[in-house]
Amino acid sequence: MKTLTEHLGQYAIYHRDERNIYTHFVGVPLIVIAVIWLLYIPMLTVESVVLTPALFIIFGLSLYYIWLEVKLGCVMAGLLAAGYLSAQLSYMHFSGIELWFYMVAFSIFFIGWVIQFIGHYFEGKKPAFVDDLMGLIIGPLFVVSEFAFKLGFLKSLEIQVIDIAGPYKKQRNKK
Repeated sequence: MKTLTEHLGQYAIYHRDERNIYTHFVGVPLIVIAVIWLLYIPMLTVESVVLTPALFIIFGLSLYYIWLEVKLGCVMAGLLAAGYLSAQLSYMHFSGIELWFYMVAFSIFFIGWVIQFIGHYFEGKKPAFVDDLMGLIIGPLFVVSEFAFKLGFLKSLEIQVIDIAGPYKKQRNKK
């Protein structure tokens, strides 16, 4: 099984243009939230806990992210939990008109992907998941890692990722 560094390095090969990374800071969270909302399909209630496909997927992803790296995994688990809470609260808000809830979720999903593809236009490369579906799972972790790098955290991990993927490409100044 690949390590965190290997996963992030492989994903980063498709994401060296900083404009692409910045679009991912918006697009990936929108897509993740939308997927959580789209999978918020109440199946069963146990002790006031609503069981949904989203809950089971979040639980599994959180365990995987924590297994890869505890600190980043806990951050991811917290962000996924916040996304789930947003789905739960929004679903209750749309009570009686659930179709609108799912239409909003699909719209968010669509907007997120448009933003993603704009970033990949700048990059000049296809998205990572086209070659490896693990990119769909690693993408959110990549965004959190890159955000941490921008804030000056996880420098040793950033150096290892750059060793695998190569340096960042800066936008050229137009004169």
